[in-house]
Amino acid sequence: MPQAADAAPAPDPFDIDQAFRLLREAVAPLPKAAMFELRDRGHASPFEQLVAALISARTRDETTTPVCLRLFAVARTPAAMAALAEEALVGLLHGATFPEPKARDILALSRSIAAAGTVPDTAEGLMALRGVGPKIAALTLGVGFGVPAISVDIHVHRIVNRWGYVAAGTPERTMRALVAVLPERYWIELNERLVPFGKAICTGERPRCSGCLLRRLCRQVGVTATR
Repeated sequence: MPQAADAAPAPDPFDIDQAFRLLREAVAPLPKAAMFELRDRGHASPFEQLVAALISARTRDETTTPVCLRLFAVARTPAAMAALAEEALVGLLHGATFPEPKARDILALSRSIAAAGTVPDTAEGLMALRGVGPKIAALTLGVGFGVPAISVDIHVHRIVNRWGYVAAGTPERTMRALVAVLPERYWIELNERLVPFGKAICTGERPRCSGCLLRRLCRQVGVTATR
């Protein structure tokens, strides 16, 4: 039976440093978010991270990682990627959502980068490439370049608002709110920790609050039932 969420306020003040210490412990046994799994498997270059971030859009991590590993076994550089036939690239992207438009976007940005000789290292430069929006740009900057950038997906948006750390109605507004309050040292790590945390523990429906290490910090904003 679902349990009603405790309506009483959390007894401890929210401490972002403590939250990250607890997050690291909570997600240590869980599968990594795709971008960070790929990084740790040797696919940390800005180009690979850019392509992987594009592939990951609306695709589950469990699919993104093997699709990217299959693709990068064939092409890991802008020139090699640009040389692929579109039909062959669509085949390599099988399993990811929207493989045809993603193949066209990857070919277009690969040709642009190959011609320029380098991957853009600013959000503005990245978003000038075909198919690249704020989330993809932020992941590329953070994981590929090591430049502090906040990437807000559905998990990050849900959790930081559920904590009561920010109060924002959309991922875009959540990103702006986090820029104002989150210490920069956590900007890259935020996505790394909250994606697995959100998938396994702080889920959209009936989060697993009873065994959550962050329970005493969390305000449970909007939570009506827990496990």
